[in-house]
Amino acid sequence: MELKEISPKVTVSPQIAASDMAAIKSAGYRAIICNRPDGEGADQPSFEEIEAAAKAEGIEARYVPVQSGMVTDDDVAAFGQALAEVQRPVLAYCRTGTRSATLWSLHEAKKRPVSEILAMTKAAGYDMNGVARRVANGGKTPTDTGDAHYKVVIVGAGAGGIAVAASLKARKPGLEIAIIDPADIHYYQPGWTMVGGGIFEAQETAKTMGSLIPKDVTWIKAAVAAFEPQNNAVILDGCRVVKYDRLVVCPGLKLDWGKIEGLVETLGRNGVTSNYRYDLAPYTWQLVQEMRGGTAVFTQPPMPIKCAGAPQKAMYLSADHWHRSGRLKDIDIHFCNAGGVLFGVKDYVPALMEYVKKYDATLDFFHNLVAVDGPAKKATFEVKEPEKEPRRVEMEFDMMHVCPPQTAPDFIRVSPLADQAGWVDVDQATLRHKSFDNIWALGDVMNAPNAKTAAAARKQAPTVAENIVADIAGRSAVAQYDGYGSCPLTVERGKIVLAEFGYGGVVMPSFPSFVIDGTKPSRAAWFLKEKMLPPIYWQAMLRGREWMAKPAKLEVAAE
Repeated sequence: MELKEISPKVTVSPQIAASDMAAIKSAGYRAIICNRPDGEGADQPSFEEIEAAAKAEGIEARYVPVQSGMVTDDDVAAFGQALAEVQRPVLAYCRTGTRSATLWSLHEAKKRPVSEILAMTKAAGYDMNGVARRVANGGKTPTDTGDAHYKVVIVGAGAGGIAVAASLKARKPGLEIAIIDPADIHYYQPGWTMVGGGIFEAQETAKTMGSLIPKDVTWIKAAVAAFEPQNNAVILDGCRVVKYDRLVVCPGLKLDWGKIEGLVETLGRNGVTSNYRYDLAPYTWQLVQEMRGGTAVFTQPPMPIKCAGAPQKAMYLSADHWHRSGRLKDIDIHFCNAGGVLFGVKDYVPALMEYVKKYDATLDFFHNLVAVDGPAKKATFEVKEPEKEPRRVEMEFDMMHVCPPQTAPDFIRVSPLADQAGWVDVDQATLRHKSFDNIWALGDVMNAPNAKTAAAARKQAPTVAENIVADIAGRSAVAQYDGYGSCPLTVERGKIVLAEFGYGGVVMPSFPSFVIDGTKPSRAAWFLKEKMLPPIYWQAMLRGREWMAKPAKLEVAAE
């Protein structure tokens, strides 16, 4: 816990944990204000967890969530009202403390000189010069000049962002690159299925961000508020401005936990879990081990989602454990899928159906989870079958694994970079933006019709790097992405159906069928997933070593 006092009455801090509350009380704080929306990070406790811990210590808790980097005048007013109503001293927190410091600064700008605000926030470790410019500019951040300028700016330090930075550095070692990302920890998210199945430990899937960002790449530890592509500018939290010659956009997806009524309040308790959150994947394995009988429900929301096979992987690994321990006959398994097929590429469905039969799982298609009552252990689904009236059904459960609805992050959806559906609008071959020719995108946030997997980003990063280097040299795009994605479907402990496919669902195997036949469960594919893919991720993909990921040459259609 890192408390940063701005004034005798207001302190700000990065994300706090429920376990910090006793120390917060002993430090004399009478109230806390949460400025971070639920579901923003993969390792983030919900406000409800924080509030319960605060109440237990006699501390008042207020929820004034502000979208990352997007502090509006209404947010400032809500923050000011909360400050007026709670007892002080008060602790306000967000992911890094910057949003809370920005809210305080803009609130105080009505009554304090800007110079005094800058001095107080600087003493607490926050640079509010951008806020000062916003105040001086009538509430709008000017982007004609910036706080920094780089040849290439990359938004997002997930799999795609670090991989493309490393691939660019491998091609042009002297290239001036900055990565913008507020997170301290980088996660190997494909490993969370294995954590939920008792194969990996959670800590094996996490490394510090600073240890992974390539040497000589500047890490700007901040959230993005907005894009102004006409000025080649990115606006950060704290109203700072970063200018670029070329921009790469890859911030990943937003997990929209709040879209399902009652879910946030019950996650991590009452038998409700999800492998889509770092801190909950171990709870999945705990529930699987404890389950002796009853109903186990596994859900999948409408597409698009990252790794479309992950919801059913959780089902297979859980069922396999119950099968091996002799409990399967006493457990009723339901796979509730908002879509109408088990898997989108038909070549892999026969092998998967064999396991559905083996585990005697019921496939409930067109079932979209809309509400959860954790204490009552009831789930409500909206059922929209073709040519039938929509209806709602209730299902009781003893254990439920939830895959949350997923969207592009808010700052992407409202930006000039997005298409009508909210995704970054790119050419699906070159990954260059369709309207701004010095912008590229990769990973889960762009609108190419490929599967949103880490394997896809592994192929996209060299393509983007190759095309940016060509652009710097004054040439046209030279590389193309073929839509490749991979989904290792963990059908049982020790066997995987290795789905590999490109645009249009075309099967694209990486190995000869005598090594791995992806349409059949194999031990070789399990060995690849368990033993080889994690080091390939950490030591090759994130280091610019493009093993089995060399970019394909762009095929230019004849005139």
